[in-house]
Amino acid sequence: MSQAQAKLKMTGEESSKIQKFLEKTLKTPGLALRARPQAADSVEVLVNGEYVGLIHKDLDEGETSYIFTMTILDIDLDE
Repeated sequence: MSQAQAKLKMTGEESSKIQKFLEKTLKTPGLALRARPQAADSVEVLVNGEYVGLIHKDLDEGETSYIFTMTILDIDLDE
């Protein structure tokens, strides 16, 4: 693993902090984060065990950010 890849690896501590932040901010019961074995720079976001999106770690000009991408299926909009 290169030094750049090591910096992008999301740690368990980061995942815990992000999960606490999302629980507080979104007030969503059943929210959980799950590691992705093939992609160390991101975690899956689950609500009540159902996949809803990804959080990617990004480093830019020495600053770390986390990008949350949520998947919404068109069939879910009709419910």
